[in-house]
Amino acid sequence: MCQKKHSAAGDRSQPSCHKELLEQEIPDGSRAGHERKKTVSFSSSLSERKISSAADCISAMVRGTELRKVRSNSRVYQRYYLLESGLQALRWEPSKKESDKARIAVSSIREVRTGRNTETFRTNGIYDQISEDCAFSIIYGETYEALDLVANSAEVANVWVTGLRYLILYGKHAMDMIASSEDSLRLVWLAEMFSSKVVSNGLGGREEEGISLRSAVGLIKSVNPGVRSGKVERRFKELHRIKEKIEDRVTKEEFIEVFHELCTRPEIYFLLVQFSSNKEFLDTKDLMKFLEAEQGVAQVTEDTSLELIQSHEPSEEGRRQGCLSLDGFTSYLTSLECHLFDPEHSQVCQDMSQPLSHYYINSSHNTYLIEDQFRGPADITGYIRALKMGCRCVEVDVWDGPDDEPVVYTGYTLTSPVLFRCVLDVIGCFSFAASECPLILCLENHCSPCQQRVMLQHLRRILGERLYTEPLREGEGYLPSPHALRGKILLKGQKLKEGCGETEGDVTDEDEGAEMCKRMKAGNSESKRFQLLKELSDLVTLCKSVRFTDFQKSFSTQKPWEFCSFNETLAVRCASERPGDFVNYNKRFLSRVYPSPMRIDSSNMNPQDLWKCGCQIVAMNYQTPGLMMDLNIAWFRQNGNCGYVLRPTIMRQEVSYFSANTRESVPGVSPQLLHVKVISGQNLPRPSGSGAKGDVVDPYVYVEIHGIPADCAERRTRTVVENGDNPIFDESFEFQINLPELAMVRFVVLDDEFIGDEFIGQYTIPLECLQPGYRHVPLQSLTGEDLPYARLFVHVALTNRRGGGKSHKRGLSVRKARRGREYAALRDLGVKALDDVFKMAAPSLKEATDMRENMQNSVAVFRDLCGVSAVANLMQCVLALGARVAGADGAPLLLFELKEQYPSMESQGPLPDVLRRVVSTYEMMIQASRAVIELSDGVYDRILQIQTTAMEFHEKLKPMAVKEGLKGRKVTRAVESFSWNITILKGQADLLKRAKTEVQENIKQVYYAALTSNLSKGGTGETTHTRRSLDALPSMSGTAPARSFP
Repeated sequence: MCQKKHSAAGDRSQPSCHKELLEQEIPDGSRAGHERKKTVSFSSSLSERKISSAADCISAMVRGTELRKVRSNSRVYQRYYLLESGLQALRWEPSKKESDKARIAVSSIREVRTGRNTETFRTNGIYDQISEDCAFSIIYGETYEALDLVANSAEVANVWVTGLRYLILYGKHAMDMIASSEDSLRLVWLAEMFSSKVVSNGLGGREEEGISLRSAVGLIKSVNPGVRSGKVERRFKELHRIKEKIEDRVTKEEFIEVFHELCTRPEIYFLLVQFSSNKEFLDTKDLMKFLEAEQGVAQVTEDTSLELIQSHEPSEEGRRQGCLSLDGFTSYLTSLECHLFDPEHSQVCQDMSQPLSHYYINSSHNTYLIEDQFRGPADITGYIRALKMGCRCVEVDVWDGPDDEPVVYTGYTLTSPVLFRCVLDVIGCFSFAASECPLILCLENHCSPCQQRVMLQHLRRILGERLYTEPLREGEGYLPSPHALRGKILLKGQKLKEGCGETEGDVTDEDEGAEMCKRMKAGNSESKRFQLLKELSDLVTLCKSVRFTDFQKSFSTQKPWEFCSFNETLAVRCASERPGDFVNYNKRFLSRVYPSPMRIDSSNMNPQDLWKCGCQIVAMNYQTPGLMMDLNIAWFRQNGNCGYVLRPTIMRQEVSYFSANTRESVPGVSPQLLHVKVISGQNLPRPSGSGAKGDVVDPYVYVEIHGIPADCAERRTRTVVENGDNPIFDESFEFQINLPELAMVRFVVLDDEFIGDEFIGQYTIPLECLQPGYRHVPLQSLTGEDLPYARLFVHVALTNRRGGGKSHKRGLSVRKARRGREYAALRDLGVKALDDVFKMAAPSLKEATDMRENMQNSVAVFRDLCGVSAVANLMQCVLALGARVAGADGAPLLLFELKEQYPSMESQGPLPDVLRRVVSTYEMMIQASRAVIELSDGVYDRILQIQTTAMEFHEKLKPMAVKEGLKGRKVTRAVESFSWNITILKGQADLLKRAKTEVQENIKQVYYAALTSNLSKGGTGETTHTRRSLDALPSMSGTAPARSFP
């Protein structure tokens, strides 16, 4: 293997391992106090070496570290832990125990478990005060005792976990393995790189003369382009000063030392050894485990791993042997393949055949303005920018201009005008540059009939056949779809009444310009009327501007092609006072919301405040960067940046209940738990305009959730002092997301200042676009441009919320689940016939909830016993088990029988208590999963049948309520309760459908994890380069044949 191939190189380049263990030092990573305190980095001085090998970890353990020991009685003891110099035992001091008892033999350690994943941690009263990333447990002895420890930092915890696992794996041969494999792939590669530079510089192969400082800096930047040239040069010069060296030539040893210092990321090394069984590289099988278990990649084969290695491994020897070194792994994790944004969403990926009112539409306000609303100039570049960014609704405010040429500007202000025909030329050129989806042209017409004829000529000449002018179809309940209207431009504007035979007629001016006019003429509240040319009126078909009066009138008289514009103030009031009506209104009609005229500085409203009510068109001032534009740009990125995003299902169903201001879970929607670990940052620039601290940056990170009120939250990391190059945060956060379809995640990096923290960068992404696993987040500037090489390194996971209680009390809440379980409640309408129908659903709803939560709770208990975190899937659970089921002879005590429909777990001899509990819990999980597979279809059908029966009463609900004696508000409540009940029935059926899909995926994960871990009965895992796909498992056809849900 790779380590053997390079043992010679490793021996030449490294000092004696014993000597290194005694001499190497690393900081303990501790930080006193609370947030905003100084944090020590791994690389705070040139003499300190970054952790990138097992030897680094073991040397730190020999030196010792202060750790906190946690007991089940909530007591915490501060002790000094160290590895004995012979590497045979771990001991601690001071201790009341005799010295020979205050130690654990390395040979007795069965497992080193990360996180707060033992019974002591879970039931301890100070659970919330312990960082998941700083906690670890040593499981040892015949009875599987646990030593639960908490380090002062995640870095220190990683050092102990990595070092102990290495010692457990190699035992008495650990020293020999360290000596033979010490970073050899990297050393050979760097030596070859240095030699090639010597040759290219024409030194005739005389390596001892070294290379120029400039060449050395260039070599390092070729591998790590984000590092600043000045910093690299200073490192070399500092090294020369220490050696009292006068010349500027850089030797190979100096080059390797500085490279190691500036291009090593300890957090990636710890991740590598976690999946490589403590080797210094990943082989193809290791990489397969990582891709499947962490990155969520399906149908991975060894060929997939080999292709990845060939693409990212820098050393020729590594590529030849199929090994991915630390530098190759770093290259992969920083590539586009590991971007946080799911590339599937880079193309149009949503159903585009639904009515226009079912989509959010990217919209611009006063598109022609490039500065403020009162004095700013109008310019065609505003349209170019908006259309290139995927905007699908632009505004054209047209007024009479000189020389009979209409002009575009904001009336009653000092904004400068631009010719109408020039605006149309730009729209004609760029209308479909970014998207073929229909473009809505909001035409605010303030022109005289004479100049309206000029407008008409320009529209027909420039836009021509792209204008959608098909006559209205009476009786149509909804607008056409974006797919049906692709390549078309829709005019939104005033329209004459049907049957008008004149060449022109008068209409009411109800748009934003009219509002400005009223404000300028204080006290005159009457709407102005103006003459409208009939031919211009005929160009408006699907988007006729009408005035909004109230919801009751709109529900009874408004047509689908009639389009209301809401002032921000009115829209926010409707969202606050009538959120349910606003959502129902937007199911059928388009609504446009424009900023308040008081926003003279072109500031933006929060689009989420209106999106949560279903408002399709929220007009934004594209010229004003900031949080609100970050949200808007990110939101429309999720569907190929085509300008249209399908609204949440609950906002599209004809009969459904949703209140935009809910601060609780949404009926019929399964809450999700978002787990975010902010691991580190790279190449964080100094904030723009900041000069007081020079190049020093003290970064911290905010993780924000934007969505419905119940989901809005933010958490922040601690500040890392004076480190913008590679600050290590290692902090984990958890957020409950009640409406995932409307949620966004925003990462904000700030520079900690005494007076006003400075903005460094941000990245905003819809929850639906997150890729799970270890990902890099590219940071953007305040104006939306990418910051070169600046990024965050994070781990992301989404899980279902398990039944009842906080996640860290899973074990307790499961035992209480039957007594404290909450069932979906249907409401009484006061209409006997319907109430009788809905009462029939109660048993099926209870059965569906029990079936689903029994399965999910059993998975949670099994996960606990496997000693993995709450974000782990079943593949990770089985992989974790594989590391601790070996008997005295090395043979596994447990094996999986994979020939049956449901994988069973069989003991291969006497089992200790802890493994017996694992087996019994696994059997309970399989039993609960089997119930979902075999019984869910019948329950699903019964629920939907009741829903169908209830829907037969929908059209006659109000007359039935009146007949029962209900009046006024009681009738309204009956209608709301009907919508609530239908939503519950549909939602619970969907949750059951998803539970069946989850079970099928779980069984696939168990199947392949058993093969990968060599825990399959009668087999030794896969030996070929290809593996069967996940869909090639034994069919789910037991006593009740499984089928896909409709």
